[in-house]
Amino acid sequence: MISLKDISVTFNQPKKPAIQAVKNVSIEIDKGDVYGIVGYSGAGKSTLVRVINLLQRPSSGSVVVNGTELTTLSAKALREKRKTIGMIFQHFNLMDSRNVFDNVDFSLKYGGRSKQERHQKVTELLALVGLEEKAQAFPSQLSGGQKQRVAIARALANDPEILLCDEATSALDPKTTLQILALLKKLNRTLGLTIVIITHEMQVVKEICNKVAVMEDGEVIEQGSSVQIFSQPEKPLTKDFIRTATHIDQALETILGSSKFSSLAPNEWLVELSYVGDQTNEPLIAQLYSRYKVTTNILYGNVEILQEVPIGSLVVSLSGEYQQRKHALEYLKSQGVYTNILKENHAEPLNNVIKGGF
Repeated sequence: MISLKDISVTFNQPKKPAIQAVKNVSIEIDKGDVYGIVGYSGAGKSTLVRVINLLQRPSSGSVVVNGTELTTLSAKALREKRKTIGMIFQHFNLMDSRNVFDNVDFSLKYGGRSKQERHQKVTELLALVGLEEKAQAFPSQLSGGQKQRVAIARALANDPEILLCDEATSALDPKTTLQILALLKKLNRTLGLTIVIITHEMQVVKEICNKVAVMEDGEVIEQGSSVQIFSQPEKPLTKDFIRTATHIDQALETILGSSKFSSLAPNEWLVELSYVGDQTNEPLIAQLYSRYKVTTNILYGNVEILQEVPIGSLVVSLSGEYQQRKHALEYLKSQGVYTNILKENHAEPLNNVIKGGF
């Protein structure tokens, strides 16, 4: 549906060095994807998403949307093509002087529909986003979540194939964010919309996206399925995003700050375990004792469900004879569990301990 190849965007400034906002980025987005582009402020993600509908022309590269190379289109042809690409923003961009109905209707005024057809379309859209009772209300009378629903209805007015969301939930509270993401998921499923979400919150990606690209300093540093990125992040920035979204960093800070673990017993390790898919159904903890007489104390546990695939994280203390703990970690690794020793008693030799990986 969307193919960006070797996209670069450079902003030239008088008497100042040029700013290269996007550097040689290539992304393929399939029909029906909910594709997340995540990164901190200044990463270039908003510039990149504006390239998709050519609100920002790339300095170089190819932009193909549903088989059409946008950079070669005339101004008139580009305006027509943009009707197939809806867009919503962080701050809603509603017209305060118009009520909800007229805000949505404005997108239809110059599309050749009759007044009756427009009225029916707006009514259907407001029902779709759950705002049929707010048709005569003005933006000042709406909550943030309601305003974003109006913006979504307006973006859908011309029956687009693609919906671009530029930090669409950043101005919303966590509960409202989940409601808007649930609505977008419904639209993806019922309308077959291809959705591209720009965000700095990995929580958003976790809730809705089936694929994700991570941007840093104008470059895509990592991309793949959400399950792959969450279970096996490779780059430090991606790992930082994942650990924040799964709350494991906060858990580790609490655990490692506890006096109980300031000094471990000679026969004890503090270990982080991560596993994905079928491993979450296996009694691995019980196996450690039955096979190796290694006692496991679970200090933190979390399971996320991404695209119907469970991804688990545990922080545990392992107690037992040294060689048996080594065998226990080797067994976990053989079962596809990532293991990372967080803290150990330095009186013990650790030279031959496998610190893990898939």
